[in-house]
Amino acid sequence: MNSHRRENGAVLTAREKKVLELVGEADTNKEIAAALGISPATVKRHIENILRKLCLRNRIEAALYAVAGSCPLAIRPANCPLGLKAVPQRDLAA
Repeated sequence: MNSHRRENGAVLTAREKKVLELVGEADTNKEIAAALGISPATVKRHIENILRKLCLRNRIEAALYAVAGSCPLAIRPANCPLGLKAVPQRDLAA
């Protein structure tokens, strides 16, 4: 897996990396909270931070990122703060 550093310099904390790993294993917030000994609300906050730092839109993208080590879809809004560009749909199937 990569170092979880993006162009904007955002780096995930050790706890955020562990939460991301568990999201990639399809664990729920409640399961992640129990595994790490934190509250589900804290898990939710960590996931919000992960999404913001990695410029991901939702938990599904985060799970895919965790499994692939980078964004496998590379589909981003035009105003992505990292300047990532969308991949045309036809290229995703290749």
